Amino acid sequence: MDVNCSNFKTYKHRLLLVAEPPFMRSLCSKCRRPESVCWCTCLPSPPLTPMCRIVILQHPAEEKRCLRTAPMLQIALEDGKCIIYKGKKFPQQRHAGLQQILEDSNSILLYPSKDSVDLDEMPKVTAETTPYNLILIDGTWPQAKGIYNSTPALHTMKQVKLVHNTKSEYVIRTQPTDGCLSTLETAAEALAVLEDENYRDLLKRPLKALCEFQIHHGAVVHDSKEFRIKNNTYPKRLGKRLNRFLRDLES
Repeated sequence: MDVNCSNFKTYKHRLLLVAEPPFMRSLCSKCRRPESVCWCTCLPSPPLTPMCRIVILQHPAEEKRCLRTAPMLQIALEDGKCIIYKGKKFPQQRHAGLQQILEDSNSILLYPSKDSVDLDEMPKVTAETTPYNLILIDGTWPQAKGIYNSTPALHTMKQVKLVHNTKSEYVIRTQPTDGCLSTLETAAEALAVLEDENYRDLLKRPLKALCEFQIHHGAVVHDSKEFRIKNNTYPKRLGKRLNRFLRDLES
């Protein structure tokens, strides 16, 4: 009886102990990254004002990733020049203004479909021409394909692709192939082709800073899945989807 009473008193004492609050790193108010790895000093100042408007259709899972490039793009551009809509199918009732954007004759979709043409073939944007709405899908390649397949409005739009040998500088994230780019890099390349080549370097600076910070803190450089498969260093067994994706690239 005494033993049980003693145990109860010990348990009660432990319940009354106040735990030390966890250490919280200070976050940047703009990028919401820890101040020690904030990339805001690499953003263009003032924000860039391209004539074209970037419209991002973002998969909900992408928002949960801690290392994303869409926020960089939105902060680097003037308010209203980068709009992000979230969902798996578009447009929905909550997507104010998106229906009009998708129906606009000057909206073009950056997506490598069988009907897409080289972006270089599109007329360049000048002060005398109407600028484009550049539609980008933000997510993994399977997620992007899912959004495209479930959004009929995208199928009837003018579709373009980047035909280049540019390798992604988002080296802390594995890309399917060497030619695949992040959302920010895609937008930077498109604006460089359609408007001004300086957009390419200016928009990629915060991405390069992010990768340098992460590598300095222990992250490793990732080769693409395509590169690792060709060099027999890919650790996983190839699934049907990846096999089909790589065959399509070779054909």
